[in-house]
Amino acid sequence: MSRAIILAAGIGKRIAPISYELPKALLRVRGDVLIERLIGQLHDAGIDDITVVVGYMKESLFYLEDEFGVTVRVNPDYADRHNHSSLYVARDKLPGAFVCSSDQYFERNLFYGDPEGSYLTVVPSAGGRISWAVDVDGGGRVASVQRRGEGAYAMLGPAYFSPEAGETFARLLGEEMAKPTSAQKLWDDVLAERLAELPRFGAHVIDASQVSEFKRFDDLLAFDQAFVDNVDSRILDNICFALKCGRHDVTDIVPISQGLTNLSFKFACAGSTYVYRHPGKGTDEIINREAETFSLGVARSLGLDETFVYENPKTGWKLSHYIEDCEPFDYRNRDHVARAFALARTLHQSGVTSRWSFDFMEEANHITQLLHDLSYPLPKDFSGLMRDISRLAAGMRKEACAPVLCHNDFYGPNFLVKGDKMWLIDWEYSAMGDYACDIGNFVAQGSGYTVDEAVDVLDLYYEREPTPEEKRHCLAAIAVVGWYWYVWAMYKAAQGNPVGEWLYIWYRAARDFCKAALPLYEEG
Repeated sequence: MSRAIILAAGIGKRIAPISYELPKALLRVRGDVLIERLIGQLHDAGIDDITVVVGYMKESLFYLEDEFGVTVRVNPDYADRHNHSSLYVARDKLPGAFVCSSDQYFERNLFYGDPEGSYLTVVPSAGGRISWAVDVDGGGRVASVQRRGEGAYAMLGPAYFSPEAGETFARLLGEEMAKPTSAQKLWDDVLAERLAELPRFGAHVIDASQVSEFKRFDDLLAFDQAFVDNVDSRILDNICFALKCGRHDVTDIVPISQGLTNLSFKFACAGSTYVYRHPGKGTDEIINREAETFSLGVARSLGLDETFVYENPKTGWKLSHYIEDCEPFDYRNRDHVARAFALARTLHQSGVTSRWSFDFMEEANHITQLLHDLSYPLPKDFSGLMRDISRLAAGMRKEACAPVLCHNDFYGPNFLVKGDKMWLIDWEYSAMGDYACDIGNFVAQGSGYTVDEAVDVLDLYYEREPTPEEKRHCLAAIAVVGWYWYVWAMYKAAQGNPVGEWLYIWYRAARDFCKAALPLYEEG
């Protein structure tokens, strides 16, 4: 008797905002939960050996074991590798198995107990380039599979692996898992590239009307017009509350990949375009949303961030206007740098006082304790660098700069540049602090500046030649801020959300600017 593997580990970003709240396998479409309907169809075909591979929001799918008698397996690599890694988790189940996607809806039951040989389910192509183009030979067997190609058929629906094909494909998946360069491959990519090494697949041709696939939010709306009314979505409710609109007014949803902390998407409503920010995992412990909401109001009143629409100070969801056709901020463009520093001066000299403060060294120490609590393995040079950075922070405090309202995440990606206008966005860390920490953020977070280059732009902030003490103070701030973000990056990694090369960028800023600043304090 055949068995089945259901792939349900993906994040499904393109179905934002719904996928921010539950896995796409749990979407209720035309009255049925997708994965429950799929499992029911498998059971009706006499297939009871079913493995569901989970990853994103995995705990919400564990109930399937008790309620439907399936086996749940967790893919630990779902965030770093594409779905070939999910199929690899269930590789021992591949021989004699149907492989199914949890985001497809079959009008009728496409399964049956014991197929005679391997096959791919295909639908006639409407022409042009398609996601998975399949060519079929005169004997009804698959001749080739091509991603984003042209062919007579498109691959859509379940695939069946005979015992022999399943054993071979399990081995091929293992070989791909050993290659870092294969991280972003779908299992379909592996099949397409290594089709010649597998026993021949047949082509099971069905009518395109028998299968629907939901890759985007608009796909769901086109298939089930009542979906947007019936779906349990706090995010859609938030948008309707803030904009005083109905759910059907929210259109053209597109996920935004930028951002190291949060999930975001843009959408249209009543002729305007907005961005909705959904707070990321683990942010509650390190971000004060009330402080952020206060600073956003200040920024709007000062003309620093005219994009701000609304934020909930308790949960941290935020709504902003989307500015079209912005150009990237350029650290090598002195006009860009001068305009950015002018925004910082406006904030620092505003005289506005927040009841919240942010000390980068204290916050770094707090996160370090969280890392200790998580038994996170700290690098060999961590304690030595922390000792030197602490000495710099102590030196900065002795210089007794009066605290001012700061942005505290003041760097390139948070500047929107369009023509002669510039906005400063993302005020998550804003609070009272040392003015130089905004300069520290500006340099430490990806400017690429050497120590000399950092000193060279300080006159654009001060609008004069800075004093030796001011230079020293700013160099120290760059090191301390770099240290904070370096520790923050390790915390994000401990939470399962690594930030890639940023960790090294911040480490290098802490190390290099500490080496430059510490002797200046010792000499003084």
